[in-house]
Amino acid sequence: MTPITVLRRLVPRGLLGRALLIILVPLVVLQVIALYLFYGSHLDVISRRLAGAVAGDVAMVVELLSRHPREEERGWIFREAAWRLDLSLAFEQGAVLGPAAHRGASLPLLPLEEDLADALRERVRLPFDTDWQSDPRSVIIRVQLPDGVLHAEAARKRLFSGTLYLFVFWVVGSSLLLFSVAALFMKNQVRAIRRLAEAAEAFGRGRDLGPMKPEGAAEARQAAIAFNSMQGRIRRFVESRTEMLAGISHDLRTPLTRLRLGLAMLPASVHDDAAAMTQDVEEMDRLIAAYLAFARGEGTEQAAPADLAELVEEAAAKARRDGAQVDLDLPEGGFVLPVRADALRRCIGNLLDNARKHARRIAVALSRVPRGEAGAWAVVTVDDDGPGIPEEQREEAFKPFASFSAGGTGLGLAIARDIARAHGGDIVLEASPLGGLRARVRLPV
Repeated sequence: MTPITVLRRLVPRGLLGRALLIILVPLVVLQVIALYLFYGSHLDVISRRLAGAVAGDVAMVVELLSRHPREEERGWIFREAAWRLDLSLAFEQGAVLGPAAHRGASLPLLPLEEDLADALRERVRLPFDTDWQSDPRSVIIRVQLPDGVLHAEAARKRLFSGTLYLFVFWVVGSSLLLFSVAALFMKNQVRAIRRLAEAAEAFGRGRDLGPMKPEGAAEARQAAIAFNSMQGRIRRFVESRTEMLAGISHDLRTPLTRLRLGLAMLPASVHDDAAAMTQDVEEMDRLIAAYLAFARGEGTEQAAPADLAELVEEAAAKARRDGAQVDLDLPEGGFVLPVRADALRRCIGNLLDNARKHARRIAVALSRVPRGEAGAWAVVTVDDDGPGIPEEQREEAFKPFASFSAGGTGLGLAIARDIARAHGGDIVLEASPLGGLRARVRLPV
């Protein structure tokens, strides 16, 4: 796995995550540079100067004790050091400083301990030991003198600058504040885009949620206004087309009705010819109904929650009444989805009608198939043991008026796919385990 592939997997997929990452990365880099400069220059200089001052005071006391070794002079030196140098001193006569004890770092992120040890090594030039852990408020320095061990206790505040806490608090606090404000702002902007996507998805599946409220940035508001205008134009187009098709249906069926009446009134001597003509008229009526159904596309029906298992069972029952042998495999507990029930019933019915015309046995199954992060698919499979369709012609079968059998209109599969795609799904044709054709209907859950 290449580093680029790993990086792509770590980068957030959503707009909100990527926008926050764009804000967070420069912010973190800026703060890291600021902390590096602080630790590498300011803090290092201040720490070395403070450590040098404490080491210089201890070195001065050591030098005075070596020049004035008498006990009464030692007391005066200790009193003056406590008053003028803020050092608490004690002398252990005849003691010997042992090996330096191994102690963990008291402040591992700061250079204080190392700077103090370097300063004592440079200015005292005698064996010494520093203890940062015995007292949380002070540092104990032990120096080996010729006649004993000097104990010097210095307050930690002499070696530590309080501005460090203030600086770190300012860096971290300002970063968190800026990131929180940016996250809140970006969340509001992304929410408008997410609502627009949800409205477009719902409209594509036939659910009329009405016009959406423009909100967010100017570009998001402009997109919402454009979507509302597009939705209105599409709705007006569907309504006008439906009205036009209703008028065409009425105009075409009126002369067909007159033909039926005329054929019924013919004398009995031409009964055989009249029967053939009546069948032709009925065939024309059926073709007109199929063409209008395809052009209308079931566009006026609104989506509502319905049990997909019940729709499949109803379509299978109708196919059984028409003489087909249908085996059902449905899940227990139902399968409720927001669908246009009449349109979906017509979709499944068309698939069963096609299978019934070409096969003796039909198997229908309903299942749930995951589709990654987007949710799941409801899959309806219709298998038959008929002759099937060659693989290179299966996509051609979905085109309007493409019929592979005599007497067919070639609109059943076209209408079925149109309905499935209107629900956000699709239909594909495959080879069936029964030896014929499998139609797989896929609908989003």
